[in-house]
Amino acid sequence: MNVSGALSFIVTNLFDLYIMIVLTRFLLQLLRADFYNPVSQFVVKATTPVLKPLRRMIPGYGGLDNASVVLLLVLILLKLVLWGYINYQVLIVMPPLPFLLLFIKSVAVTLINYFTLILIVGAIMSWVVQGYHPIASVLFQLADPIVAPVRRILPAMGGIDFAPMIVILGLYFLRILFQLDGVP
Repeated sequence: MNVSGALSFIVTNLFDLYIMIVLTRFLLQLLRADFYNPVSQFVVKATTPVLKPLRRMIPGYGGLDNASVVLLLVLILLKLVLWGYINYQVLIVMPPLPFLLLFIKSVAVTLINYFTLILIVGAIMSWVVQGYHPIASVLFQLADPIVAPVRRILPAMGGIDFAPMIVILGLYFLRILFQLDGVP
């Protein structure tokens, strides 16, 4: 029985889920997306209890929600520490530079996984949903900044949008290039 592996799986996935919700909150504010959308309302309600007290200590600057960024980085740091404790039964005692590199890689993996998930779910929803759907609307708003540059370069292909697929391939290329497989 692999109890530590199962516990590690649960802890990292729960942290990843909340990290993605906080990242969505940050991006919704950054992109000035529709906050009256039901999905946006869920994200706001799920993050406000943690962000409200944090905003008193960490003010926003230049339209950026710095409290969301700090919360995001703290959650990734806590995930790494818990992952190390569960897998190695000791708190991570690493030299600062390798731990910083692991932290940066974990942030990169989080961003790559987030945008890959958004693009895949958005592509599936574009096939299934006919007309307006609140989830599809938010997904398209979140994915547009990384897909739009590819759409400008790629010619129209008879009504089929290959831009999300090109972006997903680019994200996997970055994952392989920087050796991010196995990073929590």
